[in-house]
Amino acid sequence: MSNSASSASSESAPEETGWSSRTKRLLAVGLTVVVLVGLALPKISGSESSSGSDSGSSDAPTRVDATVVQPGIVTERIRTTGTLRADESVEVASEASGKITDIQFEEGTRVQQGDLLVQINDSELQAEKQRLQHQLRLAEDRAERQRQLLAEGGVSQEEYDATVNEVEVLKADLKLVEARIEKTKVRAPFDGVVGLRAVSEGAYLSPQTRITTLQRIDPVKVNFSVSEKYASRVGPGQSVMFSVRGREDRMTGEVYATDTEVDSDTRTLQLRARAPNPGGMLRPGMFADVTVTLGTIDDAIVVPSFAVLPTLDGQRVFVVENGTAQPRNVALGVRTDSTVQVTDGLALRDTVITSGIQEMRAGLPVRIETLE
Repeated sequence: MSNSASSASSESAPEETGWSSRTKRLLAVGLTVVVLVGLALPKISGSESSSGSDSGSSDAPTRVDATVVQPGIVTERIRTTGTLRADESVEVASEASGKITDIQFEEGTRVQQGDLLVQINDSELQAEKQRLQHQLRLAEDRAERQRQLLAEGGVSQEEYDATVNEVEVLKADLKLVEARIEKTKVRAPFDGVVGLRAVSEGAYLSPQTRITTLQRIDPVKVNFSVSEKYASRVGPGQSVMFSVRGREDRMTGEVYATDTEVDSDTRTLQLRARAPNPGGMLRPGMFADVTVTLGTIDDAIVVPSFAVLPTLDGQRVFVVENGTAQPRNVALGVRTDSTVQVTDGLALRDTVITSGIQEMRAGLPVRIETLE
């Protein structure tokens, strides 16, 4: 009996072990399937939710800002740069050579036309002048005596004519010396302000030596240029406004001259205006921002500059039509800092989209969020 029982026990043990292995394998397979399904479900649900949201967003209109086109006034202006110049300017120099004996101006002061600025040594010329004056007096006395003798027959006509001729020659020589003496005096050619002097007393001057500068700075000149396309629209009598660095106020001037030709290198026309400068605050050489007003356009169609989208075939805006964005090709006119005139492609009361222009496409449903 005991042997039988042992035998039965030993036979049943292998059978239990076999079931245990199969069960473990099934459990492992089942766990693997559950894990894979668990990993896949979020992706499927995410994909479905994403698809659902996309379909929902494609159906929802895009929120945009817009403005209704109204008639406006546009002032056409040209903005350019220029340089201030003195009304008159000269480098003061001497016509004669010689040593400076006197300097009679202070640097940076105002002088009047004809004021003596520099005196050059003229002692030799003064001596020559005195000699000629003496000779002239003697010749004139002799000519007077001979004139009286000629009436009495005391001298011949030939002798009298020679003496008169000598008088005339001496007068001419005297004028020549006086002219040379005047050249030793350097005078101001016009009213103005002298600059820094470049010479000192005792220095030797030649006509090539610069003594100082003299400038008339009231009024000042404004040199500037405009593109050749405006050449026929600007000219003498036109008003300009300009500003310089360091001053917040804007000054006004008036064009008085234009160049005779357009510069072939820059394709610009040079112009020159004058502006008052009573306080002398404007200095020659200053940089100027110049604005020229060409005219005013009434009842113009104007839109914000950022509402216009450049394209390969021109310029484009988007308008709202029946709740959708529709493109319009437009032609542009006058530009300002923030707006642009539309000369073709829009009509009054059109609603122009002003936000999200880059994302717009034809037929896109839109909803106006802000209407200006």
